[in-house]
Amino acid sequence: MALPDYEGWACFVAVADGGSFTAAAAALGLSKASVSKAVTRLEASLGITLLHRSSRVVAVSTAGAGLLDEARAMVAAATAATEAARGDRVDLAGPIRLAAPMSFGIKVLGPPLAAFLDRHPAVEIEVLLSDARNDPVAEGIDLTLRISPLADSSLLARTIAPVAASVIASPAYLEKHGEPRHPLDLAGHRLIGYGHRQRAMPLHFRRKDEEATVLPTGPLFANNGDVMVPLIVAGVGIAVLPDFIAAEALASGAVVPILTDWSLPQSHLHLLSPPSRLRPARVRALSDHLVDTLKMSCSGAHDRHLALHHSPERA
Repeated sequence: MALPDYEGWACFVAVADGGSFTAAAAALGLSKASVSKAVTRLEASLGITLLHRSSRVVAVSTAGAGLLDEARAMVAAATAATEAARGDRVDLAGPIRLAAPMSFGIKVLGPPLAAFLDRHPAVEIEVLLSDARNDPVAEGIDLTLRISPLADSSLLARTIAPVAASVIASPAYLEKHGEPRHPLDLAGHRLIGYGHRQRAMPLHFRRKDEEATVLPTGPLFANNGDVMVPLIVAGVGIAVLPDFIAAEALASGAVVPILTDWSLPQSHLHLLSPPSRLRPARVRALSDHLVDTLKMSCSGAHDRHLALHHSPERA
């Protein structure tokens, strides 16, 4: 059995991702002619055309598109195996693609990433912030931070810490409309919806052996929490938001927590990665760093959440 042409596959992936032989050559540190010869050799051995070439453009063929994901996985596995073998004998270097929710990335990720890059200046991190659920394998993402229940998946997952959330309103809103004492009282209020999947996501409350379910019916629904904070401060309504989004408004007193004797389903922060356990050393290092630093950050936030919800002023 003939051995796989790893160089040819690596050159094919680099051309497909870079959009040209020139870009691939620069990424691989090879000459343009070497990249072209490697891809031509691979095509000849396979008996198919992977790339359509013209004087102005290079396009992945239908056959090439069908093989591209497996080719990327092959190249990634070979790269990871090489770096794993080298271990700590080389300085960490190279690119990492990291995806995270928009608000969490803006408010929380800066300091941990700054510390990591200060320690490993040759690493290049591409941060992709979005509240849409991504596909790490299809999109070539090395690490994904996600706040949600984990669905069944082939992805590797590390649970970092719980993420606290509060029911919040402005003092002015509560003075005008009264403060709900039971979750079912929210039906008579402007309850603003927040979520990533659909508008009609019910809120489930629990207190000892008592449960209550409420559906947001307010004048606004958003899949990003930052846009909601000014509205809550302005007295538009009541919302349930993660504390990392509402932290500043809570600390300043612009909003206050309500229904503090009730609990909501516990969300957790997870770190996901593609299923292969062979990962480049730089990706493993960033994974460990994020788990350690974000666990401490979330633990501190959880302690502040408990203190806030059990303060005498809100009792």
